Amino acid sequence: MQVTRSSPASRAAAVIGLLIVIGLVAAPWWAGRADLRLMGEIFLYVSLATLWNLLAGYAGLVSVGQQAYVGFGGYAFFALTMLAGIPILLALPLAAVAGALVAIPVATLIFRLRGAYFAIGTWVVAEVFRLIAAQTPALGGGSGASLSADIVKTLADSRDLREAIAFWLALGVMILTVGAAFLILRSRRGLALTAIRDNELAARSLGIDIWRTKFFVYVVTAGMTSLVGGLIFLQKLRISPDAAFSANDWTAFVIFIVVIGGIGTLEGPILGTLIFFALRETMAELGTIYLIALGVVAIAVMLKAPTGLWGLIRARTGAELFPLSRRVTGLAPMSRK
Repeated sequence: MQVTRSSPASRAAAVIGLLIVIGLVAAPWWAGRADLRLMGEIFLYVSLATLWNLLAGYAGLVSVGQQAYVGFGGYAFFALTMLAGIPILLALPLAAVAGALVAIPVATLIFRLRGAYFAIGTWVVAEVFRLIAAQTPALGGGSGASLSADIVKTLADSRDLREAIAFWLALGVMILTVGAAFLILRSRRGLALTAIRDNELAARSLGIDIWRTKFFVYVVTAGMTSLVGGLIFLQKLRISPDAAFSANDWTAFVIFIVVIGGIGTLEGPILGTLIFFALRETMAELGTIYLIALGVVAIAVMLKAPTGLWGLIRARTGAELFPLSRRVTGLAPMSRK
């Protein structure tokens, strides 16, 4: 008897995924500027959705304030480049480190809350961050700030090359985020997270340190979300408190993506992001009807497929593109006496 996590579907998905990544790396040579920007935005939303799913779908920390770290990462990136003169490619990882460090005292505080109080607490933290940003004159205060042309040109001299680098950075961050989540969930800590998700009381009885495990996930997701936030506003070249700490853009849409894709899976955020952007690109011109349509889709999925669309697919086909569960293979036939 052998225990394995891979399957023919996951191995085929790995090959197809590698080919897709190779094609995407070459996108600046075959895609237009608008297409690169759209794909870069998709990559960043996949990253945000994967991180929120790791936080809520596995650690059970339902946050409605992840815009705190998107905004913090964006402002930290602008401060490092504009005020400290740090190169762009170095400022991005430093913004991630700053986000993780800030998350340590924040987690120590809000982990005293439970359930709905925790969710409200994360939103309050995001509002505090927004108010602090609005009261920081060095970064434009309430009106925000823009990256100067001199800073932008340090990334590359030509506009086409800058667009390509921003695209490659978004692609790299998505691969890093999904890969990190996969490795965490394949590790012993990931096994602890799965146990916490399934039954926190039983996990505690097995000796799992619930607080430390959740604390680790919260800090890691905060740091990675800050990195994504820095990259988002590098692409926009401008930041303001309302845009940086938008609950609608960086939390509500992300929750929608994870819910329709499949919470508690790695494939769900990817599928949900593709569906979200398909709806957005086809219905965005309809104004409020577009938002109503998103709500109808979310309600329909929650009623018909509570585990999300990928959960429905997996239940019917057994498909698992990211092999996390263990499979028993090579069972020997029972011998007769």
